[in-house]
Amino acid sequence: MGTPEFAVPVLNAVVAAGHDVVAAYSQPPRRSGRGKKLHPSPVHARAELLGIPVFTPPTLRDEAEQARFAGFNADVAVVAAYGLLLPRAVLAAPRLGCLNVHASLLPRWRGAAPIQRAILAGDGETGVGIMQMEAGLDTGPVRLEGRTPIGGKTAGDLTRELSDLGARLMIEVLADPDAYPPVAQAETGVTQAPKIDKAEARLNFAQPAGAVERQIRAFNPAPGAFLEIAGERIRVHSAEIAEGGGTPGTVLDDALTIACETGAIRPKTVQRAGRGVMAAEDLLRGFPIPAGTQLT
Repeated sequence: MGTPEFAVPVLNAVVAAGHDVVAAYSQPPRRSGRGKKLHPSPVHARAELLGIPVFTPPTLRDEAEQARFAGFNADVAVVAAYGLLLPRAVLAAPRLGCLNVHASLLPRWRGAAPIQRAILAGDGETGVGIMQMEAGLDTGPVRLEGRTPIGGKTAGDLTRELSDLGARLMIEVLADPDAYPPVAQAETGVTQAPKIDKAEARLNFAQPAGAVERQIRAFNPAPGAFLEIAGERIRVHSAEIAEGGGTPGTVLDDALTIACETGAIRPKTVQRAGRGVMAAEDLLRGFPIPAGTQLT
């Protein structure tokens, strides 16, 4: 049970390990791209290539859907970024319950956007856990956990790393569930990781340069951190912390160094609407942003 690219390595690993995958569940196809055609999710598309029956109900609250799910008589449901609420009837249907690949060190960052929230908060490390699902939001006990430093990684970097790590850990647990008994989460240190609002991607220079740099990494690749100049949004894909100071949002030099609450930030790679990613100096050759320009 999964939807985005994050969940595809988990599906691949389960199949490669020789498990009999009787069904795949994913969110319904969405309209996107030119012409707004319906496109299946990455998990949906991969499962079809593997010859696995795919089901895309808009909800699992319907009793008929719950009965169909129970009818598979599955030993376990493997869940990774599925995106739909699993009712108690679904959680209880498989013999060993539902095991979820969650991309954080629980109980820190329960919720939809744990990777982005960990970067934004300046956490030194993050990880992934194989959680025994229960009715609460990411409150279930954890069977196995892996850790990794965050460093200068983007959300895209960590998503790929934690997806691969989560797939390996899931295979370990499935191979011998009794060897990894569920351990209750700590009652302290609980934080929530709500879904990212696109408005959060506007760069906020009224905060320290380190926080702005983390904002850029947390929203790379999506939704994409951006600044606005003369009414045009320019996405910032990467940046470095630079020396300098002044009124937050002020361009300090001809290299697009921008003052923050403390310190400054210098974009390295950027993107104008409808164009490819380019180095900041290439942008400035055709779109000059002189020193003294005040950004919002």
